[in-house]
Amino acid sequence: MGRFDTVSDDEIRTGQCTDIYFLRTEETLDHDQVNPEVVMEITATSLPDPWAVFCGLADILSLLDGFPVTVDAMPEGCIFYKNEPVMRIRGRYRDFCRYETAILGFLCHASGIASSAAHIRLVAHGHPVYSFGSRRQHPAIAKMIERAAWIGGVDGVSNTCAPEGMPVVGTMPHAFVMCYDKPEDAWRSFDRHAPPEIPRIMLCDTFCDEKSESLRAAECGATAVRLDTPRSRRGNMRAIIEEVRWELDAHGHSGVKIFLSGGVTREDVIAYRDIIDSFGVGGAIANAPVIDLSMDIVEINGTARAKRGKRSGAKQVYGYPSGVHTMLPTTQEPPEGATALLTRYIENGRIVQKAPMHAARERVLGILPVLRETSP
Repeated sequence: MGRFDTVSDDEIRTGQCTDIYFLRTEETLDHDQVNPEVVMEITATSLPDPWAVFCGLADILSLLDGFPVTVDAMPEGCIFYKNEPVMRIRGRYRDFCRYETAILGFLCHASGIASSAAHIRLVAHGHPVYSFGSRRQHPAIAKMIERAAWIGGVDGVSNTCAPEGMPVVGTMPHAFVMCYDKPEDAWRSFDRHAPPEIPRIMLCDTFCDEKSESLRAAECGATAVRLDTPRSRRGNMRAIIEEVRWELDAHGHSGVKIFLSGGVTREDVIAYRDIIDSFGVGGAIANAPVIDLSMDIVEINGTARAKRGKRSGAKQVYGYPSGVHTMLPTTQEPPEGATALLTRYIENGRIVQKAPMHAARERVLGILPVLRETSP
């Protein structure tokens, strides 16, 4: 029994973390000696946006490694649309029945975070976006949150348990500033003691209005000022930002940038991207709505078969460089000029292809310029 209310890797791997009706299904099928060969596809019948980013595949590979199943999937970082299969699992149903809960949990949560990060990155129009939201989720999943956000395209993350290979960023909280008699004392101390490679981004809304503290921070050597004003105190946030920019420029600090955080949403990024240099985004990424994926049988013992509302038969999704997709039965010839997106990752229990994080991120960053043409 662990110290915290979390589920261990072993409990997930052995199928102990599942919905009870899967165990009852498994037991009943076992009594009747029913264990058909099935093909199950994972799809979303609706999405919060026109497209989403597929994420969480690496955890599925770790989960199903060694199981008597074959798995085809889109690569992590691939965009997908509603009703398209992002993953296909073939095997005897009782061999993986109880793992549906974990499989969907891995994919729905990570895909939601990666999708939100990608949409925010898209509307930021090149301004850096950082993931500041791991404190809005259980610490046990901080690594997953930052990994998914990184795949979605953020420029850095704040949590020290993030996977290796991504920038871990952040300077100071309000509590740090409050530990000194004056904000200037805090800013100067940070400047003296922080490693030289750490940017001198000073938090500028602890005691006074943002304009006043930003100007004083610039005079203390700030390279950027961070406005973390909570939504409940913002008033006209655009007017505040414009005042800060005016005063900095008017007093010879035109090189000092403005960093916005504190409840930043996608709509905020759109509204302020013309006057803000970079964004720290918390809950809008870490608390993003999950992608409502479901896992359904589409073939039983070699016969196409699906429940009401689902399309029977195994399918392939073909992608074009434009970002357009076409879905066809696997029995049909592929369309000319398109690439099959679902490829083999597990062959009869053996992993034949991995899901590298940085390749997934590059996949997202590669398609975003194409999708920008239709973004706000």
